[in-house]
Amino acid sequence: MINVSDQHAQHTPRSLIVTLYGAYGRFAPGPVPVAELIRLLAAVGVDAPSVRSSVSRLKRRGLLLPARTARGAAGYELSPEARQLLEDGDRRIYATAPYADEGWVLAVFSVPESERQRRHVLRSRLAGLGFGTAAPGVWIAPARLYEETRHTLARLGLDAYVDLFRGEHLGFPPTAEAVARWWDLAAIAKAHEAFLDRHARVLQAWERRADTPPEEAYRDYLLALDSWRHLPYTDPGLPARLLPADWPGTRSAAVFRALHERLRDAGAAYAAPEAE
Repeated sequence: MINVSDQHAQHTPRSLIVTLYGAYGRFAPGPVPVAELIRLLAAVGVDAPSVRSSVSRLKRRGLLLPARTARGAAGYELSPEARQLLEDGDRRIYATAPYADEGWVLAVFSVPESERQRRHVLRSRLAGLGFGTAAPGVWIAPARLYEETRHTLARLGLDAYVDLFRGEHLGFPPTAEAVARWWDLAAIAKAHEAFLDRHARVLQAWERRADTPPEEAYRDYLLALDSWRHLPYTDPGLPARLLPADWPGTRSAAVFRALHERLRDAGAAYAAPEAE
């Protein structure tokens, strides 16, 4: 369905490994053998040396833990921290209902000049969670992101610098105008358009088919998920009334949901460990 040689350059080996564990690996009955990781990543154009070096980096970051399978093969399982990250991500990545007006969570922080590196990390992490900037030292996001924000800041040891609040926007500019200042909506729309450019045609091709071969389903699903899973962090999921007309995020979410429904379970047959 998708040309791997054209697509794999858009996906890093490390990101694809995280995506693989998020989609299939975390549901395995034990550690994923290294040989299986190599087989499954080869299907999306990643060679064995790249798999091994990327796994080593994820191990150093504490996201993957070395372990032996029941038959003694070398493998890797997710750390508790990595499982929490994936569970937090599930609420965004697989959301199906339009986001309602739910108020806001505010992150107000102050970091001493002597710890400016922590200030940089804090800003980067809030941006990575989807926060916009309301004012210097005041970041804002939809209220549903509170729990994930709390987990993330505590895990990184940044909670001592931040106060979190929930509230409503009461003026003075209309909220839609304020939102356009807090977030770069044009950049977010461009990210959605890029996803559509890559994957809408993949969905169209599948819709013309009656069969769903497991290896093709696995490959197209993993690449789509690897592209998609970053978008709900770039785009915090603002209510429709606060967004420009014909927001491309609506279309990209529909494309991903359709690919998920068509391909995820079929791909699981290919992702299942081969007999040792």
